[in-house]
Amino acid sequence: MPTNMTLKGVPDELYEELKASAELNRRSLNNEVISCLERTVLSHRLDAADHIAKAREIRAALGAKVFKPVEIERYKREGRK
Repeated sequence: MPTNMTLKGVPDELYEELKASAELNRRSLNNEVISCLERTVLSHRLDAADHIAKAREIRAALGAKVFKPVEIERYKREGRK
């Protein structure tokens, strides 16, 4: 059964951002807050095996390419533009 809770002392700026985000996502303010909490709290629930599997999946997608340190630095600089 869902639990009710009350938030107190929410800064005005945060409230306005949540309200705008709720409108953008066509949700009630309550559902927007729940969605934000789920993304924040539940996204950290991956265990070590899940992290390893995800890393291996990313590595496999890169193929056998070996990046030189010079290339890595160049890609990092390009990504900051």
